[in-house]
Amino acid sequence: RHNLAMPLCMNDDGTMNEMAGKYVNMDRFECRKALIADLTVEGYFVKEEKIVHNVGHSERTGVVVEPRLSKQWFVKMDGLAQQVLENKEYRFVPDRFKQTLQHWLENIQDWCISRQLWWGHRIPAWYKGDEVVISNVCPGEGYVQDEDVFDTWFSSALWPFATLGWPQKTADFERYFPTDCLVTGYDIIFFWVSRMLFQGIEFTKQAPFKDILIHGLIRDSKGRKMSKSLGNGIDPFDVIEKYGTDSLRYFLNTNSAPGLDLRYDETKIESSWNYLNKIWNIARYVMMNLSEDYTPNDIDASKLNNAAKWILTKLNTVIKEVDYNFDKYDFAEGSKSLYNFVWNDFASWYVEISKVDLNGGNEENAKVTKDVLYYVLMAILKMLHPIVPFITEEIYQTLPHSKESIMIESWPVYKEEFEFDLEAKAMEDVMAIITQIRNERAKANKAPSIKIQITVDAQNEEIKNYLSACKSYLEKFCNPSHMEITSNTPLTGDYVICVLDFATLYIPTTDLVDLNEVKAKLEAEKKKLEGEINRGKNILSNASFLAKAPAQKVEQEKAKLQSYEKQYEEVVKHLEQLLKQIG
Repeated sequence: RHNLAMPLCMNDDGTMNEMAGKYVNMDRFECRKALIADLTVEGYFVKEEKIVHNVGHSERTGVVVEPRLSKQWFVKMDGLAQQVLENKEYRFVPDRFKQTLQHWLENIQDWCISRQLWWGHRIPAWYKGDEVVISNVCPGEGYVQDEDVFDTWFSSALWPFATLGWPQKTADFERYFPTDCLVTGYDIIFFWVSRMLFQGIEFTKQAPFKDILIHGLIRDSKGRKMSKSLGNGIDPFDVIEKYGTDSLRYFLNTNSAPGLDLRYDETKIESSWNYLNKIWNIARYVMMNLSEDYTPNDIDASKLNNAAKWILTKLNTVIKEVDYNFDKYDFAEGSKSLYNFVWNDFASWYVEISKVDLNGGNEENAKVTKDVLYYVLMAILKMLHPIVPFITEEIYQTLPHSKESIMIESWPVYKEEFEFDLEAKAMEDVMAIITQIRNERAKANKAPSIKIQITVDAQNEEIKNYLSACKSYLEKFCNPSHMEITSNTPLTGDYVICVLDFATLYIPTTDLVDLNEVKAKLEAEKKKLEGEINRGKNILSNASFLAKAPAQKVEQEKAKLQSYEKQYEEVVKHLEQLLKQIG
C-alpha cells in the first residue's frame, strides 16, 4: 500500500476542507474565484489568460474531474510481467499484436487495483487501528473491511479459471482449462488480455488460452469510431429487424481480416441477405425434388455421371479451402471460397444441370442426382452454420436429418473417392462451350429461345467422346436446331468460328445474323450519309458562306464532308458484299 501522504485541501464532494483555511466548505469553483479576488486585493495577481488544454470530464455527469492524490492498493508488476514474456504457450492471431503486448510488458508500471465504486469484489483488507490484515474472512472482532473494490480488469482476469471451480481441481477445470481460443479486440490487449495472461500463469502455472484471436473495431462508413457524441452509432436490432440476424452475422464475419477494422456498409448487409436468400431458394429446389419418404443414401461413385462427378470434385476443393482458412481464423477468405462455390458452381451450374438429369427419363440417374443434391446442400449448410446458425438450422430441420440439431452433425470432410479430375475437366469444357454460345448470341442480339445450328469440332476422339456423353446438357443450354460433335473435321464456308483450347465451334452466319435486317440498316445509313454529303457540298459551294465564315469554321465543314464521304464508301462496299451473299 503506497503512502502518498501530502496536504490535500479538497473533500471528496469537491468542497474545500479545513486545510484550505478561510475557504473551508467553499465549492471548488467558487474558491478559485475568491482566491483570484483576494490575490488581486493584496496586489499579488499579475494577469489572467486563456489556455487551451485537455480537461478530463466525467462520462456520466459531464463535470470536471479533479486530479487528486489518495491512498490506493497497487500490484507490483515486474515479476508478473516477466512470467508472461517468458511463457511460450500462447500465440496471437495476427502475430503482430504480440509485439504490442511485449512492448507494454517491457515498460510496465505497478498497477493500481483499487476503485471507489459501489459494485465489484471488495478488497480483502481489514483494518483495526494501525493494523492491516489481508484475509478472505473477517480476522476477528473490531476489524473493518476496506470499502474499495478491485479494478474491473483485476476481477475479470480471473474468468478463465475461476469460472471452472479453481482453486479446486474440478472436472470442468481439468477438461476446459486452458481454453483453446480467446476472441477479443485490439483495444483491450492491455486491459484484459495481458491481465488474464499474468494472473493465469501466476495462479495456475500455465497460460489460460492457446490462441488469442484479435479482431478489429466496427467503424462507420467514413471510418470513424462509433460514439454517442458523433451520433454515428448503429443499433444492431434495427439492422436485424430489416435484414435478419444471419445477414448481420455474415457481414461482420466475412468483411474483414483478423486484426483489421471493419467499416459499416448497409449495401454489403443487403448483399449478405441476397446470398442467404439464394441458399434458401436452393434448399427449396432440393426439397421440392426429394420425395416425402426420401432417405439419404451413400453415394455410389460408379453410378455418377460427369456433372455429379464435377460438383463433388468442386466440393472436395472448397472443403479443403474452408478448412485451411477457418483453421487460421481467416473467416473472410474461407467464406469467400464457399460463396463462389455456392453461387457460381452449385446454383448457377449444377442446380440447372440437375434439371436435365431429374427429368431425363432415366430413373437411376435421377435417384443419384437427388443424392448428390442432398449431399452437397448438407455440406454447404454445415460449413455455413458457424456463421449463419439460424437459417442453416431451419433448413436442416426441414431436410431429412438424423441429428437433433445441425450443430452436433459431423463437419464435412474431403473424400478421395470423390476426386474425378478427368470428368471434372470434361464438364468444365461443356460449360465453356455453353458460355461461348451464350456470348455469341448476346453479341448478335439473338435470343436464347431462337434455335441455331452448332457444330463442335473436338481436337481428338477422346474429347469428342466425353463431349458426346454430355450432349444432353449442350442441347439443353445451347438450344440448337441441330448439333453435331465431330473430331478433327474443320468446316469451310460462311461460319462464325469460336476457337477454344479443346475444340472449335462453328455457327452458320445466317443463324446468328438476319442478312435482310443488316441490309435494311446499311441502306438507311447510306441514305443518311447521302443527306449529310449533299448538305456539306451545298454549304461549301455557297459563296456568301465562304466569304463571311471564319476560316476555322470553313475547315471544320471540309473535314466533316471528307469524313462523311469516307463513311459512305465503306457502307456502299459492305452493302455490295451483302447483296452478293444474299444473292
